[in-house]
Amino acid sequence: MHAVTWQGNQKMEVRRVDDPIIQEPTDAIIRITATAICGSDLHLYHHGGPVLEEGYVVGHEPMGIVEEVGSQVHNLKKGDRVVIPFNIGCGHCHFCQNEMESQCDNSSTESLYGGLFGFGKLNGNHWGGQAEFLRVPFADFTSFIVPESSIPDEKVLFLSDILPTAYWSVQNAGVKKDDTVIILGSGPVGLFAQKFAVMAGAKRVIAVDPVAHRLDKAHSYNQVETFQLDDLATSGDDLYELTKGGADVIIDCVGMDGLEPVKEKAKNLVSLQSGTISPIQMAAKAVKKFGTVQITGVYMTPASSYPLQEFFMRNVDVKHGQAPVIHLMPKIYEMIANDEIDPTQIITHTMALADATKAYEIFDQKADNNIKVVLKP
Repeated sequence: MHAVTWQGNQKMEVRRVDDPIIQEPTDAIIRITATAICGSDLHLYHHGGPVLEEGYVVGHEPMGIVEEVGSQVHNLKKGDRVVIPFNIGCGHCHFCQNEMESQCDNSSTESLYGGLFGFGKLNGNHWGGQAEFLRVPFADFTSFIVPESSIPDEKVLFLSDILPTAYWSVQNAGVKKDDTVIILGSGPVGLFAQKFAVMAGAKRVIAVDPVAHRLDKAHSYNQVETFQLDDLATSGDDLYELTKGGADVIIDCVGMDGLEPVKEKAKNLVSLQSGTISPIQMAAKAVKKFGTVQITGVYMTPASSYPLQEFFMRNVDVKHGQAPVIHLMPKIYEMIANDEIDPTQIITHTMALADATKAYEIFDQKADNNIKVVLKP
């Protein structure tokens, strides 16, 4: 099959690799009909060396048609149309049974972390879904059957990750009626987090990003306030003043490689080994006393200059982690089916899987007004 493979930092290339096969009786093989590039993939694109080997197949936002199932798969059959979550969950361990499936005990047995598609040896070394086919472990639990055959792929594809991740971020942060919420980053997860914060009753939602066209989308898609970031050194203070004492909740949808356009103004915050934690440092300045900072953007390496003293001295709650998305997929599907949310509005580019190298460049550079790329095998 053809698949997107990591060949070194900033080298995602489509190569021919072996087709996946059933390895365990609980496996299924999916023929991919749509997949997407996630902001988390850019962390691997830039800093994949510690966790990926050359030729590793990436991607964790796939959907498709069931081609084959193992002898112990009971809920799926050949021909079913499914969205595959980025979490891999067995369905019966303590964490899967208690809506914490992103830390499944059985999906990454040689690591302290739960199993994820496309994230390398840190998360179980499961090949990803930017490919023509995908092997899905624990397929009965690690899949969502699309109930309505007429709904297009693009409407449900993001159930795989970014929709439930954004929803969980807002819920986990405890956003409530009349809160002031700052969302750092107006990429795909940030845009959806803004949407869900508004739906949760937040009084003010402020979208922060250095890229003008992403803020334009935040305003048009979610009718939120926008703040264009141009100076890391002062922006936290500016946001504190803008919110008249800090935000009740700040959600970091950026992660360790974020804020690229303003890095030159903040070289002191950047480590080649650790990326930048400047979004967290900004949040520490802009959050209200007794407020909450939810870290959703991916931080895969240790970081220095973590603002522990700010969080401690001001009684700030800090929450973070990989969102457990499997149990949220049915709920968010109903929102889509009931027209409460239209995820297709963030798609700016639909490209062939064969053009993935170019797609990564466009997504990484935010070129051509890019927000979200969907790949079709």
